[in-house]
Formats: sequence, C-alpha cells, structure tokens
Amino acid sequence: MSEVASDAAAAQAEHLEPVVARLSFLDRFLPLWILAAMALGLVLGRAIPSLNAHLDAVHVTTGTSLPIFVGLLVMMYPVLAKVRYDELGTVTRDRRTLVSSLVINWVIGPLVMFTLAWLMLPDLPAYRTGLIIVGLARCIAMVLIWNDLALGDREAAAVLVALNSLFQVLAFALLGYFYLKVFPGWLGLSTVGLDLSIWRVAETVAIFLGIPLVAGYLTRTVGERRRGREWYESVFIPRIAPFALYGLLYTIVILFALQGHTITSHPADVARIALPLLAYFAIMWFGTFAYGRAIGLPYERTATLSFTAAGNNFELAIAVAIGVFGVTSGEALAGVVGPLIEVPVLVGLVYVSLWARRRYPSAPTAVLASGGAP
Repeated sequence: MSEVASDAAAAQAEHLEPVVARLSFLDRFLPLWILAAMALGLVLGRAIPSLNAHLDAVHVTTGTSLPIFVGLLVMMYPVLAKVRYDELGTVTRDRRTLVSSLVINWVIGPLVMFTLAWLMLPDLPAYRTGLIIVGLARCIAMVLIWNDLALGDREAAAVLVALNSLFQVLAFALLGYFYLKVFPGWLGLSTVGLDLSIWRVAETVAIFLGIPLVAGYLTRTVGERRRGREWYESVFIPRIAPFALYGLLYTIVILFALQGHTITSHPADVARIALPLLAYFAIMWFGTFAYGRAIGLPYERTATLSFTAAGNNFELAIAVAIGVFGVTSGEALAGVVGPLIEVPVLVGLVYVSLWARRRYPSAPTAVLASGGAP
C-alpha cells in the first residue's frame, strides 16, 4: 500500500508542476523557433534572389533538390528512431483502444480535415490540398510528449505510435489519392488543375518515410541489443532528438526563402490556413475525449487516444507536399503553418486534460499498471 501511495504522490507532484516547465528548452519555444526560421527565410530570399537556382542545381528525386532531400530525411529519422516497434505485440490487449484509434485516426481524422479544408478554403485549392495532406499524416512523434505531460498511458501511446508509423507506409498514398481525387469527384467538387499521381505520392512516402523508418528500426534494434533500452532511451535518443527540429527549421528557412514574395503579398493566407487547423484540433481532441469517457476507458487511455487523434505528423506532411508539389508550392506552405499552430494549442489541451483528470472516474490501479484492458 505504501508503494501505491508513493506512486500516487509522485504523479500528483508531477501534475502540479507547470506543463510548460516540463517541456525541454527546444520544445518549449518551438513556435518562436519556427517564427525565427520564417523570418530568416524571408530575409535570405530577399538577399539572394538566385537562391532557387542554386538549390535546384542537384536533384535527388523528381522535384526534390539535394539540400531539401537531406533536410527532410534529417527531420524524419529521429522521430522514427524513438518508436518502440517491439511493443506492437501488446496491441491486442485492449481491443477498444486499438479499434477506436484506427477508426479515429484513419477514418474520422482525415474526413474532418477534408471537410474543414473545403468549407474554409474553397477558393484556395493549393492550401486546401496541403491541409488535407496534413490530415492524413497521423502523429508519431510529439504525441509522446503531450501524452506524458497529460499523464496518459505510456505503453498505449508507444503501441499506437508504432502502429501509425507502419500504417502510414502502407496506406498514405491510397488515402491521399482517395481524398484528393476520388472523394471530391463523388461529391461533385471541382479538382480542376490538381495534377496528382498516386505513384508519385507512394514514391515520396516510400523515400521520406520508408528510408528513415528502416533506419530508425535498425538503430533501435542494434542499439538496444548492444547497450540496452535504458541507454538507448536515456542517452542516445536525447542526443539525436534535436536533429528533428534542426531539420524542420532548416526546411522552413528554405521554404520561406523561396516563397517570400508570395507570403509577403498575401499575409492573410497564413491566418486562413490557421483557422481550419484550430477547428480541427478542437474537434478531434474534445470529440475523442468525450468518446473515450463514454465507452468507459480510464483517464490514462482516454488522454492517450485524444492526443493521438489531435496530433499530426507535420514532418511527413511537409515532406510529401514538397516531394509531390515542390518546395515553392502552397501545399508546402500549408504544412509549415501546422506546427506553428499545433504546439501552443496542444500545450493548452494538456492543461485541459489535467483539469479533466481531477473530475474523471477513477480506474483500478492494478489494471493500468499491467497494461490490460480496463
């Protein structure tokens, strides 16, 4: 009993510590870093008019220059090296959480973003397409941070992140083609001017998700086998984790350097991209939290399900938008606005989640500790 009380006291102490203070220095000021990268990009674009020609000197894939290619891979690799792939074996322990996550992430989430994008950006097809791509890129990285801050179920989060990582490789191209070409046709919506090849999307996903996924899996497997999980997660991961942010900021600098004229000519476009994102986060998080409570999931699983549903893999969305439409496209710009909005919004939702936790029906401690179904 004293051990249970001690654990409860530790959890309460962690809960009382300010959420922002529990973020790392880099994560705490992520919106500021993104704004600084945007500003630097705009300055570089003005100072070096020939930057686009220099970047396009060497191409690795169709439409993707070597500097962009390197930046996107550096951005994706640390994210996928964090995933606990071996925990997929525990995925059948709680069928309600598993099935709910798959339906919410791969059916409801993309549909909500599709609806919001068409309702709020009917006259801006490039930004609309970029947001739909964001809706298809399910969260596999930052969700672990939000989940820990909200005192969610770490094991469930690790399993769902691993599942989303693998599912994206298999399904992203098909879902992208469906939501961008097939589904709008069924609804009688115009997609005139959208030149999209399912094979181009599949190639981009295979390169920018498949390569770092294999690298991340091999890194974890070899690292844990040689040095153990404790060393891998407490020493190695903290060393490589910042490179995901460096890759993201590097990509943003280049994107804004090349898009400077478009952005400064239409500053209101950024605000218009932000509005459907704000609505999306609110609908997905509050809707999923209400659903989890309604079906009787304990708080820990409900919080995990909610943050997994609300978060998105902006790294992949940006990589796909650049790989398919180009670095100067409106689709790529829409992907970049995503993390600028997501971080402060989800920090706020962590506070909401912790507030809701105090009013949530308690669940048996033994069940949660074992990771079994409630």
